[in-house]
Amino acid sequence: MIAAGPMNAMERRSVLALSGVISSRMFGLFLLLPVLALYAAAMPGSTPFLVGLALGIYGLTQALFQLSFGMCSDIFGRKGVITLGLLVFIAGSVIAALSDTLSWLIAGRAIQGAGAVSSAVLALTADLTREEQRTKAMALIGISIGAVFLTSMALAPVLSLYIGIPGLFWLTAGLGVVALLLLHGVVPSPSRHLRHRDVTPTASRMPAVLRDPQLLRLNVGALVLHLVLTALFVVLPAELSRMGDMTLHEHWKVYFPVLLLSVIGMVPLIAAGSRADRIAPMFRVAIFLLLAGLGGMALVTWGDGGPFLWLPACLWVFFCGFNALEAMLPSLVSRVAPAADKGTAIGVFNTFQFFGVFAGGGLSGWMTGQYGAGAVFLLCAALALAWLAIAWLSPAFRLSSSRVIHVGNPSDYSHVEALVDRIRAVRGVQEVTIVRGEALAYLKVDDRELDTAALQKLDQIRGD
Repeated sequence: MIAAGPMNAMERRSVLALSGVISSRMFGLFLLLPVLALYAAAMPGSTPFLVGLALGIYGLTQALFQLSFGMCSDIFGRKGVITLGLLVFIAGSVIAALSDTLSWLIAGRAIQGAGAVSSAVLALTADLTREEQRTKAMALIGISIGAVFLTSMALAPVLSLYIGIPGLFWLTAGLGVVALLLLHGVVPSPSRHLRHRDVTPTASRMPAVLRDPQLLRLNVGALVLHLVLTALFVVLPAELSRMGDMTLHEHWKVYFPVLLLSVIGMVPLIAAGSRADRIAPMFRVAIFLLLAGLGGMALVTWGDGGPFLWLPACLWVFFCGFNALEAMLPSLVSRVAPAADKGTAIGVFNTFQFFGVFAGGGLSGWMTGQYGAGAVFLLCAALALAWLAIAWLSPAFRLSSSRVIHVGNPSDYSHVEALVDRIRAVRGVQEVTIVRGEALAYLKVDDRELDTAALQKLDQIRGD
């Protein structure tokens, strides 16, 4: 466990370029979220269910393919697998841009999602960074994804005025090309690629991760969070137009201030939640804000509704909670998961997220057709209420930090056991896993008690 220090030049170049690769793809997907429902509703043969499916279908294919892309990159190489995924994403974007029926639009969106390169990009990031820089690298990539989400939501209505929805799909395809250029023109090629259990999934560990009750609570929370987000945007654009007498191109007047102010609103939650003893209360507060925003929107949009300004006000409350939860949930997964299973836990967590996207689109579309938009807001509020009840009644999360140290390659089982005993004897070390053949020990530690100096002495141990 070498002292962290700053990234070197190659690491900075790699992380910035790979942030660009993954952000280019995600920007294209996020860009359609606030504008696609109204466009799809105007296509021939449109039904509310098909509109919802068009919005959320990419989540199904993303969920189905992302873990396999990551594991395939361990076998066939990172850049080749990422290139294939980006080409699939570009092809889906082109099909959607050229589509003149809702069926072809849905097919294009499904193909977009099938180019699920996120796991492989994270694995390549791990290949190109040292263990002690990896957390920083992953945080930078996460920040870039959050930034493009907020930016794309505000820009989409304005861009749709000038280039139309097909133009947004062409822009998305162009961003896929940019990602390819970054991948092959800027990102270095690693001399070798290893399986990084703290970043990439391991198929044999998935059953244990799925059975873990703490991780299951977080996975279900991720599913609910992205279900309500996608369900909301099946019906929200039409409600903004109806209640605010706005065209689609004017929706930025709501999204831009709401999203900007929601970033400011989430800061106190994140700051307070950075203390270990305040994480659980702030987590519940964030879910409550989600519930309050959804419940308020249900009341405002039901029947004749209330004053229009209440709708963006409730949307702001919703996004304060949503943004805070988007930041908290992955952090909690990393701190709850066993050290050697962190990559698998994050992969499963992301899969639940994208299943939530798919379920939100389809369920919202069906409910809109059967019961109207107001029922969608009520369903989302009910799901948030159930999540809040679970969070309130469940035991506190057992939180710790992860460390990876070099231990050489022990030659026999008894030497592995001796190494585990030595590492476990260090104050603050809670869990030790050594995987034969990887020359690494994966640790869970209590940062408040950890004897860093003693652990430093054990780094770079070499087995016989």
